[in-house]
Amino acid sequence: MDKITSKQVIAWYFMELEALDGMGWINQIANYFPSDSAIETYPWIGVSPTMREWIGGRHAKGLKENFLTIRNKLYEATLEILVSDMRRDKTGQILARIQEFAGRGKTHWAKLLSDLLLLADSTPCYDGQFFFDTDHTEGKSGTQSNSLTIDISELPTAVSGSITAPSVEEMQWSIMQAIAAIAGFKDEEGEPMNEMAQKFLVMTPMSLWMPALNAVATPAQVAASQSAMEGLKQQNVSIEVVPNVRLADWTSSFSVFRADGKIKPLIRQEEYDVALAVLAEGSEHEFKHKAHQYGIDSSRAVGLGRWQGACKVTMA
Repeated sequence: MDKITSKQVIAWYFMELEALDGMGWINQIANYFPSDSAIETYPWIGVSPTMREWIGGRHAKGLKENFLTIRNKLYEATLEILVSDMRRDKTGQILARIQEFAGRGKTHWAKLLSDLLLLADSTPCYDGQFFFDTDHTEGKSGTQSNSLTIDISELPTAVSGSITAPSVEEMQWSIMQAIAAIAGFKDEEGEPMNEMAQKFLVMTPMSLWMPALNAVATPAQVAASQSAMEGLKQQNVSIEVVPNVRLADWTSSFSVFRADGKIKPLIRQEEYDVALAVLAEGSEHEFKHKAHQYGIDSSRAVGLGRWQGACKVTMA
């Protein structure tokens, strides 16, 4: 077998990058915005004005005074491959490592957003409240909670589970409570914000993935959930369940997101996409260390956006 060259390694990297689909849930719950500076300010985390009777001329409504600033950070990963390994590799180990390396760049958004969610019940969002909180309030909205604690022991079910292994009935009830909360959120004018929602995403830790899948796939077992479930079906509302291995700390919690809103619960911003840089044949690094280096880097950041599109449920 001929010695592997840097051109082959680079080609493998981009071939794998094109083959990867990424993680579909990211685009469903996080807006993407290009960035051209170190810090971006978002003054738009409000709602559009509602229709009103024309009395005394137009009443123009500008952007809210609330705003959010997100600072980009530089991220990198560098893979070093010995020249001797490139000469001797006969088992495809280098190709496997390059494929994994390309995957790391693709999953970076998932890591950033997951880390953000793990801190969302202790991190303020644009309204000054924690993103997941029990007392959001704006103008005429009244006090609203997108952090629910549900005592599943109070729900009469044929099969009782536990907070870490809930029954189908208990999981259905918990999911429906979160969807009902999102559907009922009001803006500063007291108007419903999510009345046109037709797609929801349930994100769970791996431990609650199967209970959530079964809950969505099984006809409603609890009388209190049946009419709500039937109503969703009649409105062509869909519920997708997505496991997130990075949310292992949520042993008895999960989150529900509105997945079809124009303004998403989370924000991704990027100054530049993942770029590949190489020190290979003829480089000083090869001369000194008998190795090649393949580095990827990107300037990007994530932030907490519109809390009204998300609800966290903790079963107790």
